[in-house]
Amino acid sequence: MDNATVEKIIKEIEHFSPTRVHEHVGKVVAVGDGVVALSGLSDAVMSEVLLFEEGKGKKLSESMNEKSELYGLVLNLEEDGVRAAILGDTARVQEGMTVKSTGRVLSVPAGEELLGRVVNALGEPIDAKGPFKKTTLMPVEREASGVIFRKSVSVPLATGIKAIDSMIPIGRGQRELIIGDRSTGKTTIAVDTIINQKHEPKETRPICIYVAIGQKESKTARISQQLREEGALEYTIIVDAPASAPAALQYLAPFAGVAMGEYFMDKGRDVLIIYDDLSKQAVAYRELSLLLRRPPGREAYPGDIFYLHSRLLERAARLSEEKGGGSITALPIIETQEGDVSGYIPTNVISITDGQIFLIADLFNKGIRPAIDVGISVSRVGSSAQTKAMKAVAGGLKLELAQFRDLEAFMQFAQDLDKATSDRIASGQRMVEVLKQKNGAPIPMEKQVAILYAAGHAFFADVPVDKVTDVEGRFAEYMDGQHGKTLAEIKKTGQLSDELKKTLNTAMEEFKLAHPEIQEA
Repeated sequence: MDNATVEKIIKEIEHFSPTRVHEHVGKVVAVGDGVVALSGLSDAVMSEVLLFEEGKGKKLSESMNEKSELYGLVLNLEEDGVRAAILGDTARVQEGMTVKSTGRVLSVPAGEELLGRVVNALGEPIDAKGPFKKTTLMPVEREASGVIFRKSVSVPLATGIKAIDSMIPIGRGQRELIIGDRSTGKTTIAVDTIINQKHEPKETRPICIYVAIGQKESKTARISQQLREEGALEYTIIVDAPASAPAALQYLAPFAGVAMGEYFMDKGRDVLIIYDDLSKQAVAYRELSLLLRRPPGREAYPGDIFYLHSRLLERAARLSEEKGGGSITALPIIETQEGDVSGYIPTNVISITDGQIFLIADLFNKGIRPAIDVGISVSRVGSSAQTKAMKAVAGGLKLELAQFRDLEAFMQFAQDLDKATSDRIASGQRMVEVLKQKNGAPIPMEKQVAILYAAGHAFFADVPVDKVTDVEGRFAEYMDGQHGKTLAEIKKTGQLSDELKKTLNTAMEEFKLAHPEIQEA
């Protein structure tokens, strides 16, 4: 070795200053059912992310080219260690494995890039369209906006469903529960609402987030395909935590979804988020809590099950102008058993939300779809966000339908009915037909106003009950083709002026003259 090399080594040794790296590590003591008990990690904090140190070169699956890191989430802080949930493939975790503290709380990526994509509960893409390039990390758990930073609900969020927009209206920033038995059309209402947003101007169109919790993967794939075909996927993010996913991911999925929504809300945008459904999240959280050795309470749910849903739904808000004026509208879905709305989870979520849409299996089986029970469905704030045009045509609708339901029950036993009663029953039957709607066919607000105005002015009185739906569809097409300017004016002003009423009356007369065959014999 020559002198120059020796001098160079000596210089490097002289200038060498050792640096200390502090790593907070622990060991896996026990593992089972997606939960690990860890020793060490005495400085761990609640909801901190842990990294499992595996052998080099391990892969999540053979199809992946690069090693996927495996994380855990601290959920229990105990005297002799911590307990954590595994966020991923539980088969990769073994006793004795080293676990490293990352010093950060769980966050998910958010940004424009996520629109049109399907992600898991950790925000990782699962639609084979490649990784995200530029996203912002948003904390999964975040304190809800305070009352001072909120604004009252005053802008409508149109669902495109006549029965809802007229009688149970939803405003931007509201939390409206969709509740009913299995297979009564709860998801259909939510998906139709997403599709209807394409009728909104691009600059004010809400970003939609659909969170699938514990659903069949085939169902989520079908919804994704439907949104793509309708042109609604471009402004939608799908967060999928299927039934096959670990309980921890099913528990986290709604929080990940709202964190992604908060990114857009903070930028002054409007967001619509659907949780389908929170019953399954509650079951996943119960499973996780029991595995974490937390004491069970009523129906074996943990004591903080109410707080689980309240801290999630409180994050839906309409922010004040100082905060950018953005909003998150939440449509949580809850499944009931045999129509029992007095169950533990249903009553919890009813008390947190600003109204509920009840779907009844009996109505669904009769062919009345959407199967909404108007009598017990309510919107506590949405009516203040309703347009004046819709208020004008939907004023007495709820009362008329409620009276019809009473008379309908009475009609089964009565032989002879006086004319006033039979007229009311006939009017109610036609109104029920008018409010029927096909799946995946939301109707813009201005067309709904025209249809409901016609229904309220005895337009369908001479039409046979079984032909009302057909005539209604033809009348909507006629309005679109012959009176497009009238519909555009209703949409633009949101009001129903005397001049517009005259135009609608003229349109109704013209339609009747052009279609004499629709009159009842």
